[in-house]
Amino acid sequence: MSRFEEAKRIYAQIGVDAEAALAALQDVPVSVHCWQGDDVTGFDSPAALSGGIQTTGNYPGKARTPAELMADIDKAFSLMPGKKKLNLHACYAIFDDGEIVGRDKLEPRHFKAWVDFAKARGMGLDFNPTFFSHPMVKNDLTLSSPDESVRKYWVEHGKACIRISEYFANETGVPCVMNIWIPDGYKDIPADRLGPRARFQKSLDEILSIPYDKTKVYVTLESKVFGIGLESYTVGSAEFCLSYSAKAGITPLMDNGHYHPTEVVSDKISSLLLFNDNIALHVTRPVRWDSDHVVLFDDETKEIAKEIVRNDALSRVFIATDYFDASINRLSAWVTGVRNVQKALLFALLQPNEKLRALQDSHDMTALLVMQEEMKTMPFGDVWNEYLERQGVKADYLSEIRDYEEKVLVNRV
Repeated sequence: MSRFEEAKRIYAQIGVDAEAALAALQDVPVSVHCWQGDDVTGFDSPAALSGGIQTTGNYPGKARTPAELMADIDKAFSLMPGKKKLNLHACYAIFDDGEIVGRDKLEPRHFKAWVDFAKARGMGLDFNPTFFSHPMVKNDLTLSSPDESVRKYWVEHGKACIRISEYFANETGVPCVMNIWIPDGYKDIPADRLGPRARFQKSLDEILSIPYDKTKVYVTLESKVFGIGLESYTVGSAEFCLSYSAKAGITPLMDNGHYHPTEVVSDKISSLLLFNDNIALHVTRPVRWDSDHVVLFDDETKEIAKEIVRNDALSRVFIATDYFDASINRLSAWVTGVRNVQKALLFALLQPNEKLRALQDSHDMTALLVMQEEMKTMPFGDVWNEYLERQGVKADYLSEIRDYEEKVLVNRV
């Protein structure tokens, strides 16, 4: 009997169908962020990374061109099992030689190369307006700026991104999740908290006023607690973003690095599922703050996945990764983080959720605690390895990444 067959037998004893878990996992798309490959640089602006975010490290081999980034994505995706989408930021527009286009004037044609890339690989695209790292970010403000010329510039950018998102959906045949996040805020205590948020609300209303197919484009809104240089006040707070999403009928997005250190997104998912048809997640790993470390197979990642699975919400939750680490091999960071999201989903699919729920409802908290702890030493690894084998992906990915580094990455100087 193979190790997987034995694991399947053991899981069956507690009422868990390992085959059903594997079948379910292969159909769950994870939207993989393109910006791990080039440290969130993009191709449209020479401005340094800004907006309260920072990439640290100088590991060699950073992608410098669209061709290099696409090659790295291909290599990384070949080492990730399961169904994937590619998540782009607007700053990854690809221009013809000599062309200069402001973000307020971006058009679908500036992303045709990405559409061709996605279609050739049979996957969908997600999208993000880029409200940072640009000369038109004035005094750390964009959509909430009191300078009407700045505010209108970014409103036009948002509208352009909705049109591009619909283009993605039409071309790939896969709905596009378009996420709005702004870095706006103040380093020290502001005199007016309401004004910037009122301007942000007005800007969002204007962006969403353009017609678009809501079955093809899911606009999401992402909050944040603070950023570097924006420690005292963030315009797009959790309260603002949840309230606006509910009022406007768009989808709330939670990034598990964008809350106070004692808050956990896993506890928020069930509440949002009660009041929203869909919710969206950016899965990352905060270390004391929104540091966007590579996702681990850790307790919070597992709890996030459990909440999605146990609430039968795999088709209602848009799952995306969002982290960037330049201190280690960037492809390894990509593959490690995405695999850990998929591991967490499989771990959740292998839980005897009905039994656990029954123990809670009967208030047998003793048995519940014991069973939850016993699940941690079930033969999960054997089921995961079976999944990799069926997906045609090797368990050992580091050796392939090292080979790619020696043949490709070290030549980038």
